[in-house]
Amino acid sequence: MNLNIQQVLSERQTTHGDFADHAQTTQLLKTVMHSQPGWSKLNAMQRESLDMIVHKIGRVLSGNPNHADHWIDIQGYARLIEERL
Repeated sequence: MNLNIQQVLSERQTTHGDFADHAQTTQLLKTVMHSQPGWSKLNAMQRESLDMIVHKIGRVLSGNPNHADHWIDIQGYARLIEERL
């Protein structure tokens, strides 16, 4: 399948929502997380996992909440940490 970038962006907007809305939601959530005392206790993998989970939550909130990949990705990032505990 040969998609140009505009086609890809159009397709993603249906599942991921408007990028500006997503960015605002995700950045607000990250600001809250990063400002908590427990943030400094996390290792790099735990921090990145939480950042990616919040990224996916932003997609759920700004895009299609019934897009299964969002929820699968959230589980995946949590599982990556669970396997290392």
